[in-house]
Amino acid sequence: MEELAKDRQSEQVSQSIVAQETKWQSPFVFLAIASIVMSVTFAGWMAMLNNFVFEQAAFTGAEIGMLQSLREIPGFLAFTAVFVLLVFTEQVFALISLCVLSIGVAITGLFPSIYGLYATTVLMSIGFHYYETLNTSLSLQWFSKDEAPTKLGKLMSIKSAASLTCYGLIWLGFSVFSASYQVMYLFFGLSGLLLTLWLAFVMPKFTMEHAQHKKIILRKRYSLYYLLTFLAGARRQIFVVFAGFLMVEKFGYSVQQITLLYMINHVINFFLAPKIGAWIAKVGERKALTLEYLGLITVFVGYALVESANIAAVLYVIDHLFFAMAIALKTYFQKIADPKDIASSAGVSFSINHIAAVVIPATFGLIWLYDHSLVFYAGAGFAVLSLLASQFIKTAQHYPVK
Repeated sequence: MEELAKDRQSEQVSQSIVAQETKWQSPFVFLAIASIVMSVTFAGWMAMLNNFVFEQAAFTGAEIGMLQSLREIPGFLAFTAVFVLLVFTEQVFALISLCVLSIGVAITGLFPSIYGLYATTVLMSIGFHYYETLNTSLSLQWFSKDEAPTKLGKLMSIKSAASLTCYGLIWLGFSVFSASYQVMYLFFGLSGLLLTLWLAFVMPKFTMEHAQHKKIILRKRYSLYYLLTFLAGARRQIFVVFAGFLMVEKFGYSVQQITLLYMINHVINFFLAPKIGAWIAKVGERKALTLEYLGLITVFVGYALVESANIAAVLYVIDHLFFAMAIALKTYFQKIADPKDIASSAGVSFSINHIAAVVIPATFGLIWLYDHSLVFYAGAGFAVLSLLASQFIKTAQHYPVK
């Protein structure tokens, strides 16, 4: 009897040890590490890009404009992810996408020419945009409706911490070790590739509760979500393309000052994004998006009127802070969607988000030459439309699928 009791006790201890060893092998940890890979590789690519193409590839405004347009094309084509899912599972496809992103970043410094940079940019962008599409889909499938806002906020915080680390390593590499662009791009790209391979070998295959449709899904009942997604893409382009340019052209901000603003944004997001996610779970999507859009109306009008460099910097930081509230748009879709539609709809919505990326930079660039304030008034107009549309969101905590 004593031996039997000892055997049982030993078995319980063994089971406890196994449980402790595998507890970290969870969907959240998988997405957290994948987010670190994405943030470090993309932040490194973006932070060094302008200096690299100017100093070593003799880019002018025409070439950098073409490069940025090429970078957005894979985002516009994100709906094609559903066809790749005929061959790979979403988890495997996400790992492949991270590998493509990492390889594209790693070899960027090895091709300091116009066409070389166009090619590496498209390669990097394919991996980046497919991963972002899959990240949304996996998050909404793996997290329950109750926990999704909080966990998405935590993931956003992790991304900010990873980006901050990346900026610090770039400063260290160039200031202390006098590293070359080639070495730094290889460092970030290979680091991302090694982390991705580690994920592939140590993480189990996580089960999906609902088999996903392997075709493009467009449903009438998702129309409000599609509209809000399109408007979000339009506002994002005005922020990404023109808000930073305003800081440089009108107020003479240096590269160091712009980088400092990036770092401030990420520090704030690191601390506040989890709290914003928990707040969205408490108050609901409609109230959260209403506050976001009211705030963005104020920010865009502020951009149009601002005459102080310091106030412009404050507006820039507040603008970026509202990015965290975009969690509410994802969780709204999670509540209205048929669970089988999530993978396909994630690709479709990502493509809808990028329609504006193809149109706005060029057309609004012409408006900028006439009067830059009109660009930001248009941004405020997009925010007003978003505010009106968001009032049609249901306030119920759970949305029945019809």
